[in-house]
Amino acid sequence: MHHARQHAETRTRERRHRLAHEAARLMAESGIRDYHQAKLKAAERLGIHDDASLPRNREIEDALREYQRLFRGDAQATGLRQRRDAALRAMDFFAAFEPRLVGPVLDGTADRHAPVALHLYTDDADAVPRALEQHGIPAESRARRIRLDRERAADVPVWLFSAEDLTFDLTVLPLDALRQAPLSSFDEKPVKRASAVQLRALLADEEISGYEAGG
Repeated sequence: MHHARQHAETRTRERRHRLAHEAARLMAESGIRDYHQAKLKAAERLGIHDDASLPRNREIEDALREYQRLFRGDAQATGLRQRRDAALRAMDFFAAFEPRLVGPVLDGTADRHAPVALHLYTDDADAVPRALEQHGIPAESRARRIRLDRERAADVPVWLFSAEDLTFDLTVLPLDALRQAPLSSFDEKPVKRASAVQLRALLADEEISGYEAGG
């Protein structure tokens, strides 16, 4: 009985592993950004339909990093560096809105489809579109539901525009959201975010690591 249970647990673990890697491959190659969608598509492709075998988002994220390291290597690192440099320029441009970098460009899983995602903070709903208009930047308006904390959710404005062959995704949040990061739909924890100062430090650290690895 004990062996049968162990065997079943091992099989479930192996299936989760296979599903996580298939979902990661789909995300890397098809540009799917949604972990849940990638997970279901992977399960369909592999013919695995029991819920216990579905990997957690964190397992898919780890598999995605591994995939990018193995198959994308230098190209992914170059694309990530390009996006982080562009994020820094955008953060300097939007400095009045206390910008924070979020998403794949910050956590290192960005691929060629990933936008540079910034959170901007202001209580004046028209301030960001006004700034874009003043500088002649055509932008597309959207809305996004954000979990501000465990009790509150809000539909907030989002502005999308292209520059330097990249897409920039600006989520506009109220000023008091600066104190506490909104919750991630990914794992219900506060979103990881970085200020321009923190991003500069990250880039400097990576440059030092690169020199050390090269030398």
